[in-house]
Amino acid sequence: MGTKTIPIGRLLPGYRCVILDDFSQPVFTGQEGELFVGGVGVFAGYLGRNELTKKALVDIDGEHFYRTGDLVRFDSHGLLYYVGRKDHQVKLHGQRIELGEIERCLLQASSGVSHCVVVKYDDDHLVAYIQSNNINEKQLRQYCESHLPSFMIPSMFIVLEQLPLNANGKLDRKRLPTPNFAALPSCSVSTNNQNNYIQPSNEIETSIHKLWCEIFQCKQISTTDSIFTIGGHSLILIQIYHRYKSIFKFHIHNLNIAQIFQYPTIQDHARFIEQSLDLEQCHEKSWLSLTISQGQVSFAQERIFLDEQIRFASNGNQMYNIPLVYRISSSGKSLSILRVQRALQAIVMKHSILRTALLLHTNGIVMQSVTEIDSLDINYQESFGFTILDTNDVESAIYETIRRSDLFDLTKGRVLHCYIIRDCSSSLENEDLLMKNDIILFNIHHSAFDGASTSIFLRDLSLAYNLDAQLPFDSNMLQYIDYSVHERQLDMTKSRDFWNAQL
Repeated sequence: MGTKTIPIGRLLPGYRCVILDDFSQPVFTGQEGELFVGGVGVFAGYLGRNELTKKALVDIDGEHFYRTGDLVRFDSHGLLYYVGRKDHQVKLHGQRIELGEIERCLLQASSGVSHCVVVKYDDDHLVAYIQSNNINEKQLRQYCESHLPSFMIPSMFIVLEQLPLNANGKLDRKRLPTPNFAALPSCSVSTNNQNNYIQPSNEIETSIHKLWCEIFQCKQISTTDSIFTIGGHSLILIQIYHRYKSIFKFHIHNLNIAQIFQYPTIQDHARFIEQSLDLEQCHEKSWLSLTISQGQVSFAQERIFLDEQIRFASNGNQMYNIPLVYRISSSGKSLSILRVQRALQAIVMKHSILRTALLLHTNGIVMQSVTEIDSLDINYQESFGFTILDTNDVESAIYETIRRSDLFDLTKGRVLHCYIIRDCSSSLENEDLLMKNDIILFNIHHSAFDGASTSIFLRDLSLAYNLDAQLPFDSNMLQYIDYSVHERQLDMTKSRDFWNAQL
């Protein structure tokens, strides 16, 4: 029997079909998504069961569609291919897992396996139930380890003579035996079973062993134990991956995280780290500012700038607006609007990315140009927007402000706009003071700001406000333009080859 996938056909007359991704957006040809069916055969709902109706039926462009739960894809000829069930796709420790793929692997492990089912328990374990008379857990685990990624290997294999069935002859999941997770192997097994314990053999293995014992809170772990068999998961592996950087003092991009996942033992990690370490250059060189005001943009800036120019040139958009909305919660300590304004000016002076213009040159290259501090007047903000709104409907004003599409001008470096939104009654008391329930709204363009920037922005805003705009900073501090230059100098050959192969 060949391995070619067989299509399940085309749409029936009178029906409509859409395939949506996890964000309810239509997928491309060949891309996997959930099948929704509309048309003459779609029912109106479940009688007296409104909650079930809401789950089963969705409204798309004013028409009822039935959510099938089936994962499918269309090919370029309009043929529909069945991929699996969405409810058989689970997420375990950040990894998306198709349970059917594990079940297919188990069925191929031995001719003695007649039926199987894999179930996710809590947020930590996959349990495989196997119907067989002549196979044991060790054989199953060994086969899975050689055919599946480590994060897809079940924590426990339960072999049964017969899987429980209901009156209709279908699998009865409620009658599956409850697994005893207390019997799972852990790092303490190595402590008690000296025959299976292999101690570290060199300095690198010893350092890794010490780190693992600290994280798993045990005395010893065999260097051949998989991290997934001692209670580890992908989030712990990522934590370990970054701890390696501080312990061994190497650039993290020299160690491939895919290898860490694929070969999850102390011995394997020690081998990869030894290959990655450059003992002559193990100390990290500190970066120095290039003290430049012009240069090519980063890849992220280029993507955002060109996307706006191509998709939204004719009409404004707020897709790349990042709003930060704060309500004054206490009337005990009022804030001065003038001092907030001066604090913002100090922040813009410190962080040159907040006064950086993006320009498309005639050669097709997107460049960035930093407006020099000397050309800014600290008594009057010309590098960012600052607006005071007195209104009778604060909530509506917030909503309308967030959705504005004309706040920024990337070609002039205007990427920040601050709105003070006050209730008309409070503005009459003192024009300069913010009172309880007044709003400070910062809208910042994504080309200059992201989620990681928020804590830095708020820290400096607080400091600049308390010091009345006297925000200390080193003129030689690293700026985003320094990062952009460094990023452009990186050797992207391996990344480019990888994505060319993927696409």
